[in-house]
Amino acid sequence: MIHLPVLITDLGLILAAAAITTLLFKAIRQPLVLGYILAGLLVGPHIQFIPTVTDNESIHIWAEIGVIFLLFSLGLEFSFKKLVKVGGSASITAIVEVVFMLLIGFVSGKAMGWSTMDSIFLGGILSVSSTTIIIRAFEELGVKHKKFAGLVFGVLIVEDLVAILLLVLLSTLAVSQQFAGGEMLGSILKLCFFLVLWFIAGIFLIPSFLKVTKKLMNDETMLVVSIALCLVMVLLAVKVGFSPALGAFIMGSILAETTQAERIEHLTKSVKDLFAAIFFVSVGMLIEPGILIEYAVPIVVITLATVLGKFLSSGMGALLSGQPLKTSVQTGMSLAQIGEFSFIIATLGLTLKVTSDFLYPIAVAVSAITTFTTPYLIKASEPFYLFLERNLPRKWVEGINRYSSSTAGITTLSDWKILLKSYTFNTIVHSVILIALAFLGARYLQPFITKNLIDGNNGIILSLVLSLIIMTPFLWALAIRRLERSAYSHLWLNKKYTRGPLIVLEVLRIALALFFVGFLIYQFYSTWISISIAIALIILGMFIFSRKLQSFYNKLESRFLLNLNARERQNSQPEILPWDTHLADLVVAPESRLVGKTLVELSVREKYGVNIALIERGKIMIPTPGRDERLYPNDKVMVIGTDDQLAAIKELFEGSTNENMESSFPREDMALQKIVISSTSPVFGQSIRTSGIRESTQGLVVGIERDGQRILNPDSNLIFENGDIVWIVGNNKRVPKLFT
Repeated sequence: MIHLPVLITDLGLILAAAAITTLLFKAIRQPLVLGYILAGLLVGPHIQFIPTVTDNESIHIWAEIGVIFLLFSLGLEFSFKKLVKVGGSASITAIVEVVFMLLIGFVSGKAMGWSTMDSIFLGGILSVSSTTIIIRAFEELGVKHKKFAGLVFGVLIVEDLVAILLLVLLSTLAVSQQFAGGEMLGSILKLCFFLVLWFIAGIFLIPSFLKVTKKLMNDETMLVVSIALCLVMVLLAVKVGFSPALGAFIMGSILAETTQAERIEHLTKSVKDLFAAIFFVSVGMLIEPGILIEYAVPIVVITLATVLGKFLSSGMGALLSGQPLKTSVQTGMSLAQIGEFSFIIATLGLTLKVTSDFLYPIAVAVSAITTFTTPYLIKASEPFYLFLERNLPRKWVEGINRYSSSTAGITTLSDWKILLKSYTFNTIVHSVILIALAFLGARYLQPFITKNLIDGNNGIILSLVLSLIIMTPFLWALAIRRLERSAYSHLWLNKKYTRGPLIVLEVLRIALALFFVGFLIYQFYSTWISISIAIALIILGMFIFSRKLQSFYNKLESRFLLNLNARERQNSQPEILPWDTHLADLVVAPESRLVGKTLVELSVREKYGVNIALIERGKIMIPTPGRDERLYPNDKVMVIGTDDQLAAIKELFEGSTNENMESSFPREDMALQKIVISSTSPVFGQSIRTSGIRESTQGLVVGIERDGQRILNPDSNLIFENGDIVWIVGNNKRVPKLFT
């Protein structure tokens, strides 16, 4: 008898339950995540009237894979460059929200008598909003073009990085079981070190690899390579003591900077959807219905704390960052939920056995409730803003408007700020690279050489020399390379006040480079004589070969910047930022009445008050298009205007069934049909042109089979004969009527 492994049986049961519930939730227009959780509840061990999963360990493995691909896909949407460009408003809003929600969660937990660890994890669970739920709600409500949506997306990007930091800190806290400031600081520094190192190495190597292998990359190989890169980074992350989820997220964010990002995201979407479904089903399996009933009051309390706390904290953060009252209210009400990262944080506490059993199902229940409330809160945000504007004291409203206007000015940077920012960035990046190279030389290169090539002291010397040669360009960049020459020259001319600090900066740079040389040599030899000799030689070498080092380093830097900016160049858009309007991308639908008309004929500026800043047509970019430029189907148009103006013109771009001739039958009615001509057929003896098939059936004759011969796309003058087998693409209801 053939034995089916339990793993396959359980997986089949999970996916069957997920399929049924997702179809149901699609029908009632609710988020699929809730359907997956319900499926997990049904096939879990707590409900017995239907078949249940028997091997929970295997499901945890599938769920772990699900987390990896879920975080990989979030990384593909994240991008470190997006984080840099996200702006002060989103950063301030996110930081204020996270800090307040950590505090609210901790205080709420302690107020209900929970343990310290439960309260800390509750704060982490409540601090991160759901990217998936918000994007879905924005799409369904059609508000992605509005100004506040851009701020919300920026906040979500910052929150993703904060969530990764929280995973590391909570893991450290759970293992140490104490609030050790040194351990926390060490974990943060370790995370920052590896983030910088992996990002630099990833951007330098991976885009170059994808470019070289581009001709070999069909969809299948691209999918395999992408997943392989993801899992390799997972292995590296685990090797250095981080979670697999962090490695997947980092690789996703690195690939997000490449020109293949959209393709990879498309190819891996099905894999992500499959394993994410298994993860969310496993979330539901861990819920015990009895706990939900027992902790109904805490669920209500935490839900209210989530909605009110997130609304107030993110709204206040947006106000502090200089956003107007309307945008702040809409942002606050959009972010009032928890989602996928909250599940991962709750799972972490459960896996490490540091949180109580009730915290996990409570987090899931709060997420489910806030998922339902999110669309309604977003819809009610504008009416609520109007209510506040009418009822708040006039001085308050005017004060907020003045504050918002005053913070919208252009910030100028002094020469010192420019120089210090550049020096700080240069020092951090090259310090990370040099530390990594020193450890690689001592721990991997030297054992390899002494074991396989040259044994003994000669092998150690060779390893040291090779390590120093590899480090030299980066030592030169850290100690000697000139940065921000214009700002430096301006400051150097001021002999009295700025030359002294500049000399101190240069001395510190050289001293730091010498420290790294000594640090490397100390990994091989502990005698100060050898360290002093090597330092003297490396200094002499850097000055003698300064030009060659500069040339070599410039090539490395150019390659890095080329890879870093490749996607941006591919999708380059002009930077425009007026005071009271914002940019939005709209696509010209094929059925829109804009198609084929020039901009002067459309007069969108005169009729709607919006300006067209750019037209993207395939790979062609047309910035500030002229009045005679025409719009074509699927043109991506960047327009600039207010929320109301963009909402009005959005319908014009998408096309309307009233102003466009819609077909009298749906697309599904078109079909390929076979008709046999007999002597009694209405079209017998007639040509294709005179038979009226096109006019009466909205059909097209695509082939005729006659006497065993096949005629593809026959001439319109061909006469129908008895026994002809005719293939017609047309309305499947009208074609049979013509031939009966």
